[in-house]
Amino acid sequence: MHVVEKIRNVAIIAHIDHGKTTLIDSIFRATRVFRENARIEERVMDSGELERERGITITSKHCTVEWNDYLINIVDTPGHADFSGEVERVLSMVDSVLLLVDANEGPMPQTRYVLSRALSLGLNPIVVINKVDRPRAVPDQALDKTIDLFIELGADEHQLEFPVLYGSGLDGWLVKDLEDERVGMNPLFETIVESVKAPEAKLDEPFRMQISTLGWNDYVGQIGCGKITSGAIKQGEPFLQTKTKWRHPSETSEGWDVLGSSQEKASHIWVTRGLDRIEVEQACAGDIVWITGPKGIDIGDTFASPASKQPPFPPLMIEEPTVSMFFLVNNGPFAGRDGSPLTLRQLKARLERETHSNVALRVEDLGRPDGLKVSGRGELQLAILIEEMIREGSELCVSRPEVITKKDDLGHRLEPLEQLVIEVPESYQGVVIEKLAQRKADLTDMAVLDTGVVKMTFDIPTRGLIGYRGEFLTDTRGLGIMASRFVGYGHWKGDITSRNRGSMVSMDTGPATGYQLENLQERGTLFIAPGTEVYNGQVVGENSRPGDIPCNPTKKKQTSNHRSATKDMGIKLDVPRSVTLDKALEWIGDDELVEATPKEIRIRKAILDMNERKKASKKTA
Repeated sequence: MHVVEKIRNVAIIAHIDHGKTTLIDSIFRATRVFRENARIEERVMDSGELERERGITITSKHCTVEWNDYLINIVDTPGHADFSGEVERVLSMVDSVLLLVDANEGPMPQTRYVLSRALSLGLNPIVVINKVDRPRAVPDQALDKTIDLFIELGADEHQLEFPVLYGSGLDGWLVKDLEDERVGMNPLFETIVESVKAPEAKLDEPFRMQISTLGWNDYVGQIGCGKITSGAIKQGEPFLQTKTKWRHPSETSEGWDVLGSSQEKASHIWVTRGLDRIEVEQACAGDIVWITGPKGIDIGDTFASPASKQPPFPPLMIEEPTVSMFFLVNNGPFAGRDGSPLTLRQLKARLERETHSNVALRVEDLGRPDGLKVSGRGELQLAILIEEMIREGSELCVSRPEVITKKDDLGHRLEPLEQLVIEVPESYQGVVIEKLAQRKADLTDMAVLDTGVVKMTFDIPTRGLIGYRGEFLTDTRGLGIMASRFVGYGHWKGDITSRNRGSMVSMDTGPATGYQLENLQERGTLFIAPGTEVYNGQVVGENSRPGDIPCNPTKKKQTSNHRSATKDMGIKLDVPRSVTLDKALEWIGDDELVEATPKEIRIRKAILDMNERKKASKKTA
């Protein structure tokens, strides 16, 4: 057991793809967490299959390293804005943060968000200018922009006197000055030990801690994680669990109520060593621990000894969802072919299990006989959940993402807004500004960089971004970079026409034929290839004009003495557009669904029968 003075708790925060997880790889190598002959994969902290495939961190993870008798607890946080709520809660457990900034890109939208949260909690960050060995790196400019950002966010004098390190997380070196010898990670550890204060721990007072992160285990149930602020807890020892709640979600300092207390028992206690959780008999103040016992644990719960006279901790703010969609039972003709179609009861149980660890998710039963409404921080967060469910072998249908609106005190309609930062070559800036103006975006800042790239900042409604990413990559020939973050709610900006092309909808069921697809590809872009099984009501392509067109991709050419079946060998077909889950969610219209299965992603009409669709559209009109 380490004494409190030898413990340091830090979180690594940054914009997506600025090198957080790669830096931790180098920290592990420098502190010899693994054996010399151990086979270690890159980005070892990204343990999830989806995290490795997409190259992003989805959930916060804890690890611990030892250096010169110091125990350094490190939390790797997500960099994508859709998972920013994980960062906000984790910061309550640590005493400082390592702010990573890319030496080429400088501070980005998510950098602003995570830094503002750290500064508001009174933390003194350590700035790491990463990737300084890249050809276009400009570390001095990146540092100047970071200082400007500190000043803009209202940092005090102590926070402005932050230590600065330069280096390459990939190559495993950091230095305090660019002229220093570029070997090893010791400058980082020295800076952490010198600049980060030991956790405020009162060993002589009764046990007390607040839950900041949740986990779930099918054998032990709910697991709560947090930092012990005073006293110690032993395995099997009783404690009081107190639940609190804000009277109004927007309040941040006062106005919260105690919902009740219950006596519980600490069944298991774990601490982190390296990447592993180790069960211990006792944990003391300053430790970041995982505890099981209570059946239901919520973010912000206070665990305290019955002898404690201190009031419970104020509740932690849980980010509000901004986007919702319906998760529906798959009732299509091909249900059960590729996986296990979920019943409504199974679907509800799976989503409720997800809420045990993902507190940013909301699941509502609106009385529909075929599905539930699920809300989250963004379409990526919901797409990740759908991907996890289909990898478990499940089948389901999901609707188009919709933004969650609210009303102010005067009854005005409000919608979520985002700050969008785009970097494109100068030749593409015109088409980008034109397309975003149609989506109600306001250009707030523009700068031309030395590399001939234009950096533009927009304020745009969240619904204006739905379906734009694929269009943006097409317009910029894949050379553009875009990043956004949620900034709050603003007045409704009017209707947005996000898709100006219709769908090609199959009228029959069966395998698609090359003969008919050759004719259809003249009318638009196909999603299917010859031989693909389609059904009545399935969307098989994108029409080149507004409005849907019914079609029959299964029609075969009549054979006779004059026209033989071998004449099909002269058919020339374009490569069909691949339909992935992310692209399908962005593309579909309000009357369409994505059928997600372990083997296929299909797009279909919500009402499969063409005559029934016409009746429904007349009623809506």
